[in-house]
Amino acid sequence: MMTENDVKQLLIDTGAILEGHFLLTSGLHSPLYVEKFQVLQYPEHTASMCAALAEKFAGDQVELVIGPVTGGILLAHEVGKNLKTRAIFTERENGRMTLRRGFTIKPGERVLIVEDIVTTGGSVKEVLEVVREHGGIAVGVGLLVDRSGGTVDFGIPAKSLLQLQVQTYSQDDCPLCQEQIPMTKRGSKNIK
Repeated sequence: MMTENDVKQLLIDTGAILEGHFLLTSGLHSPLYVEKFQVLQYPEHTASMCAALAEKFAGDQVELVIGPVTGGILLAHEVGKNLKTRAIFTERENGRMTLRRGFTIKPGERVLIVEDIVTTGGSVKEVLEVVREHGGIAVGVGLLVDRSGGTVDFGIPAKSLLQLQVQTYSQDDCPLCQEQIPMTKRGSKNIK
């Protein structure tokens, strides 16, 4: 079983933990960013982290694993493989998270939601809504990294491989902006 220290060291060793001034997909600013694809580019690391994540939900009778595009595709596949379930993903269509590609969630199906990095939990909450709209029963949320320090609440059990307590700031309150430290935008959403 991977420990939190193992996961953190793996992220450091692969260059996934970055320091600086970052604009997050949530719109918040942060002095730390986790570039998940620096670690996920290594199939053996992805497999070992997902096996550890699957272990956390082994007794929950999971029937389906789902994650949001993009990192969630890899995680859902690997966690689903370990739990011997189907694995699907959600995508945005017209700005709304949805199922495409013929994917279905059966009414009453026990669903585990997986995500790579969470700060505010916005994407996970959108996937949770998709699960509920289709009649699925969300039994938990599995996270590689919880940047909220455990404060994000999905209303169902959430378990992470690594919890980080990272300060985030609104643009108006950001000391990094006040110090005029150049900002880097990370992530995949367009932020205005």
